[in-house]
Amino acid sequence: MDVARGQGSGVTACLRADGGLSLPTAPTGRKTGCGLPLRWGVIGDMAIAVGEPGVDGLSEVVGALRKWQHDGAPMQLHPGDLGWFWRFGAEATAAAVRTWSRDGQILAVGLLDHPALLRLAVAPAAQRDEELAQQLVEDVTEPERGVLVDGKVHVDASMCTMVQDLLSKDGWHADEPWTPLRRDLTKPVKDPGVRIEVIGPEQAHVRTAVQRASFDGSTFTDERWHAMAAGLPYADARCLVAYDGRGDAVAAVTVWSAGPGKPGLLEPMGVHRGHRGHGYGEAITVAAAAALRELGSSSAIVCTPSFNVGAVATYKSAGFQRLPEIHDHYRDA
Repeated sequence: MDVARGQGSGVTACLRADGGLSLPTAPTGRKTGCGLPLRWGVIGDMAIAVGEPGVDGLSEVVGALRKWQHDGAPMQLHPGDLGWFWRFGAEATAAAVRTWSRDGQILAVGLLDHPALLRLAVAPAAQRDEELAQQLVEDVTEPERGVLVDGKVHVDASMCTMVQDLLSKDGWHADEPWTPLRRDLTKPVKDPGVRIEVIGPEQAHVRTAVQRASFDGSTFTDERWHAMAAGLPYADARCLVAYDGRGDAVAAVTVWSAGPGKPGLLEPMGVHRGHRGHGYGEAITVAAAAALRELGSSSAIVCTPSFNVGAVATYKSAGFQRLPEIHDHYRDA
């Protein structure tokens, strides 16, 4: 996908239209020794610090997200999601990230794919933490806390039943369904049947051109590819392009490893609008699975809107298994 998980919910139009970001600023509160803004929420005898990591803190955030990825766990924010967002630059990425920590340990990470859309990841050991769940819900509900803006907003907390339940009790509603899919990578992956190239800096223009030809309103430029490739998560990522028999670039994908033995992510994958209907989507998806296996990933995961039946069919034809649907939650204006 060229845009955030909120596609279809009405919150991605601003991101596509202006090609940039206008993110809410967290209120200034107490600061850590390195000067990062924090807000402390004290619940009982424990304190949960909510803040932005700053550019220097992104490495810790990426590390936490890598650690939290496990086969069989609910799909949640992946280091590759931060990697794809990094096309806007490190400073914009840092400004779009929120962390929830206790005693210096990160318990949850949020990415503002859009000022009105927050995607969450919660540490596996903290997904039944009532204090954290309550803090998260309060922070996303009250605009003055500097997480989500006022008006209609969306939260992807599909990995944490406790947060979803609290949101529902507070009057939030389940949005349109999304379909996660997974492919096991313990066995070798078949040849995709077309020529595949791994894209480096010299071929960035090929990758970005296919992206723009695959998604209406895409703002993916060569400059943004280079910004993405300079990001921390791209050290474990690859961009692939598929070519037809005439040598035309027909499909592209970026794959993100979370480390050996962890699920790897496809984000985004697209087929040139002038070359659809010839199996190139399946071919580039198979190539993506092979690339992740070479990077040591235990499985390949992807998520797409359930209404996009063509995308679901493409992933299934490439050996992915459909998982139970998930939902964002939204609050009306």
